[in-house]
Amino acid sequence: MAIVYDTYQREAPARLPLLHPMDADRVVVWRDGKSVDARQFLAHVRAVAAQLPAAAAVNLCEDRYAFLVAFCAVVMRGQTNLLPSSRAPQAVDEVMSAYPGCYALGEVALALAPPRYQQLPPLDALALDMTDAEEAWPLIPEDQIVAIGYTSGSTGTPSANKKTWGSFHASNAGNLAMLHAVVGERFDVVATVPPQHMYGMELSVVMPLLGNVGVHAGRPFFPADVAAALASVPAPRVLVTTPVHLRALVDSGITLPPIAAMVSATAPMPVALASAAEQRFGAPLQEVFGSTETCVFASRRPTVDEDWQLYDGVILHPQPDGTTVDAPQLSAPIGLADIVSLSDGGRRFRLRGRHADMLEIAGKRASLADLTRRLLAIPGVLDGVVVQLDDGDTLGVHRIAALAVAPSLDEHIILDALRTAIDPVFLPRPLRLVAALPRNETGKLPRSALLELLQHRD
Repeated sequence: MAIVYDTYQREAPARLPLLHPMDADRVVVWRDGKSVDARQFLAHVRAVAAQLPAAAAVNLCEDRYAFLVAFCAVVMRGQTNLLPSSRAPQAVDEVMSAYPGCYALGEVALALAPPRYQQLPPLDALALDMTDAEEAWPLIPEDQIVAIGYTSGSTGTPSANKKTWGSFHASNAGNLAMLHAVVGERFDVVATVPPQHMYGMELSVVMPLLGNVGVHAGRPFFPADVAAALASVPAPRVLVTTPVHLRALVDSGITLPPIAAMVSATAPMPVALASAAEQRFGAPLQEVFGSTETCVFASRRPTVDEDWQLYDGVILHPQPDGTTVDAPQLSAPIGLADIVSLSDGGRRFRLRGRHADMLEIAGKRASLADLTRRLLAIPGVLDGVVVQLDDGDTLGVHRIAALAVAPSLDEHIILDALRTAIDPVFLPRPLRLVAALPRNETGKLPRSALLELLQHRD
């Protein structure tokens, strides 16, 4: 059904649609086995927006449909969604203290609710006006800050990053083009990642809002739940996930409904895992590259190519200590700690490491990422990470430590295996065996949690 523009759109061209394509009949979400079209979705958004305070909101909704409704309702009020790095009380409190007057918003009652917590009304019980969608399509100023996302803290203290509606439109164009080339114009997404994380925001919130894409309302975790969620949406299906979740799916031996593609981010994708997933599920795996600061700006298929392909309009400027990123979604270039080498006239790059990961001891060089890769390659090591500690010796050399999940091994066996793979100066001391690494919802490892675990003594 054609949508009539409101009069204000012609007077203010710097306004962009809240949903695109502007078709009231297109499916936005799959919820409880049923489709939710744009008309019903917008009716829910308008009903919730009418009940919200005029302030920024910490969006804590776990159900993806509730998150989408709350996100858009906050945006339509001219306000900002605050997205903490996790829903842990301390992380939420830190965000709320940085934005006096904000409130927290969720779809369920919380036993330990943050200050000024507001529970969404039951969406199915709302009285909906279904006529507005046919009269005026919601348009949002392109410079409105619609979200402030926080980094995971994997390299230090989480930092805030502002996202305008115009920047999301620009970054989504690159993600859509990548998936259109692999899957086609129309597809539906099932995501195992939370919507608060910028990767989850881009691929499971912004993409359904700004592309001809539907998304499953849940966030399945266990392999059987992922299979059920995929079965509840039509083909072609795209699974948006992480290496941690994908490994669980592969190891489970579960059979998934036919999928057209898998997308992964948040941590490097081991080629062996990518190959196993592609063989097991019969679909290509696309790995995307970006950050909370930049959003996604490149992709690759790791089973085919080690190099990353930049999205249209993205330019990288390698520096001695990192890389400057210039992209359509950025108002100004942003520097990252990633060290890259360019090829194909600057349209492709290979990741050489991160400046913060580079180690130099006794005139020898290595990277934490490569040391971690070699630790994970040891048979019997199920998970692990190598880190550099903050404390230095009298010469200023910082010690290297490691955590490993290896129920069938002991520390000596692991260290002996590492001696055959790395220079002795980079052997981790201490190396501690743990039951599990403190991964967050997207599989990342906050540095503070790693250091706390290393300091723990049995």
